[in-house]
Amino acid sequence: MSTDAGSFSDLRDRVLSGVVMALVGLGAVWAGGIVFLIFVSLLCGVMVWELLKMLDPEAAFGRAEAAGFTVAVALFVFWRQLDGLWLVGALALTVLILSLRLPRDRLIAGGYLTLMLFACIGLIALRSVYGWEWLAWLVLIVIGSDVAGYFAGRIIGGPKLWPRVSPKKTWSGTVAGWALAAVIGAAFMGPLAAGAGLIIVSVLVAMAGQAGDIAESALKRHAGVKDSSNLIPGHGGFLDRFDAMIAAAATMLILAETGLLALLVR
Repeated sequence: MSTDAGSFSDLRDRVLSGVVMALVGLGAVWAGGIVFLIFVSLLCGVMVWELLKMLDPEAAFGRAEAAGFTVAVALFVFWRQLDGLWLVGALALTVLILSLRLPRDRLIAGGYLTLMLFACIGLIALRSVYGWEWLAWLVLIVIGSDVAGYFAGRIIGGPKLWPRVSPKKTWSGTVAGWALAAVIGAAFMGPLAAGAGLIIVSVLVAMAGQAGDIAESALKRHAGVKDSSNLIPGHGGFLDRFDAMIAAAATMLILAETGLLALLVR
């Protein structure tokens, strides 16, 4: 999601489609269990389709669609049937197979596919192991930092963050995202029974989300496209909308699996 000091002409479509996505997503988060697993699996499948369409636009019809469907089914089955290194190995094999089928940009595809799949595992694990409260916190961090960046970038403006990769992003929007993430982290200390370290984690997750946004901008620039698809009015594709969430969820998975999350939020 880009931020600049321009007009708000796209705000209506962004808000309407954002509300619909939020309602569907929050419903899946609240339901948890197999409902949330299906939701994340389908979302991952769509994003894989968008990624492969960008990197291999000349592929025959049905090739990217088949890859997306395969990933959605594989993620659902792998989560329910495998654990530990078996799960990691199955996901790695999936990434390898899909990447090798591309005629070019295999390393780019492999890296982004790895990030996407493990981020989706992170989302599922966060909901099933830590509960809906932690997932709600993560979602609010990502959305909040994006919204703060959107409005601060357009109202305050100022120097660009990285004009060559994401020409509309500003430093004012970036810092505003960090600030709101810290506020959200402080507000969730009580509900999550966490210490002040949650504020630090919240800012780190917001930074990761912003990095994910920039990474997807670089990917689109490399592919020569404006949006990953046109499935969502005002937002482009699902990869455009969830680019920050992908990086944030992957970061949470790393923090949780390494034990750093427990140390930081005591």
